[in-house]
Amino acid sequence: MTLIKSISGIRGTIGGKPAENLTPLDAVKFAAAYGTWLKNQSNKEKYKVVIGRDARISGAMIQQLVANTLVGLGIDVVDLGLSTTPTVEVAVPLEEADGGIILTASHNPKQWNALKLLNHKGEFLNAEEGKQILESAENEDFTFAEVDDLGKVYTNNTYIDLHIEKVLEHPLVNVDAVREKKFKVVVDAVNSTGGISIPPLLKQLGVECIELYCDPTGHFPHNPEPLEKHLGELCAKVKQEKADLGITVDPDVDRLAFVDENGKMFGEEYTLVSVADYYLSKHPGKNTVSNLSSSRALRDVTKKHGGTYYASAVGEVNVVQKMKEVKAVIGGEGNGGIIDPELHYGRDSLVGVGLFLSLLAEKNMSVSELRASYPAYFMAKEKIELTPDLNVDGILAYVAKIHASEEVSTIDGVKIDFESSWVHLRKSNTEPIIRIYTEASTQEAANELAQKFISIIEEVAKEIK
Repeated sequence: MTLIKSISGIRGTIGGKPAENLTPLDAVKFAAAYGTWLKNQSNKEKYKVVIGRDARISGAMIQQLVANTLVGLGIDVVDLGLSTTPTVEVAVPLEEADGGIILTASHNPKQWNALKLLNHKGEFLNAEEGKQILESAENEDFTFAEVDDLGKVYTNNTYIDLHIEKVLEHPLVNVDAVREKKFKVVVDAVNSTGGISIPPLLKQLGVECIELYCDPTGHFPHNPEPLEKHLGELCAKVKQEKADLGITVDPDVDRLAFVDENGKMFGEEYTLVSVADYYLSKHPGKNTVSNLSSSRALRDVTKKHGGTYYASAVGEVNVVQKMKEVKAVIGGEGNGGIIDPELHYGRDSLVGVGLFLSLLAEKNMSVSELRASYPAYFMAKEKIELTPDLNVDGILAYVAKIHASEEVSTIDGVKIDFESSWVHLRKSNTEPIIRIYTEASTQEAANELAQKFISIIEEVAKEIK
């Protein structure tokens, strides 16, 4: 059982003892700290927070705890009920709210849940803001409202429809071209809120939608992270139905992956690459951003269109900060996260679907042909479980030192760029692991590079305590 506190929120497994897991007491303390922080940002009579959740089993319980804690602080709550992370991000500024909370543990299994925190722009908090909230929760530094000053809860279940409308109105979503193609698509929404957002969007785009695990029960039929090893049924269903493609999202719908017409993965790294290719074809010479763990293919596509590619530290808030700094028109993360400032500064699978289908329709290509048109890179993603005796910072510093002759970045962990490959080593913000990402010109080379660095870390760990 686990409880992880980070600048992006609090994440843990349900049940067990307080302060060791995500129990009701921990949810209340953290919600109270967040609400108190919001009230300290401005002097107002009334404050408002938007709350939405994915479909995981613990969601309703955590949502009631969080909402009523905010009410107890004198804060009004706009309850979206079952929703998606990007939908909450869209709703916060439209509601002129002071902030937002998304109750989701993203790709983690069903026993996990989390509170992800937004500011008044519907964007994730920065490191300093997150630190203040963690300290407030630790010190129980909050005061609740008196009875006449309690907040109220307002229910609003229209925001997914509004979010879909905004995607359809996007200047680069070619609704007519997509409708004309009459695509046939299989959707795996892992029995979460992708099932109440992606199929309705597709239907409005004139797409024939075959639903696989689109009932938002929260009983995930397989590991919810949208990786090839978890998507065998989707791949088989696409072939069986002779569909044009398959679409899958994670439980909170901010990660997007595709399957081609042959039942082969398009590659989650290429979700952003393809959407950026489409965007830059309309806006040549503009900039893009992804994090250090993302494919070199985005750099190549950006260069092809006369733009400049920039890398940020891992984490949505870091990508967004860099995008604003360099005025990037599109960006995101190689885990299938698309950030389009035209709609909002957050990873959004709905706008990703609209842009990808527009690209397919305009190019008049199959998904496999589209994938073959991009530079061929292959990635390996491994991890090492942390133990109390591991000196992670010392290990990473030593690895950087012994590879000083290569191009080394220490913006976030250690990234080492070799001539035809790279490796990125970093401690996860959301799990007790060291992540190891590699990329090379073949899958075999990427796998070998990952195993090589696992061995290096294991050897260095013996020397550094």
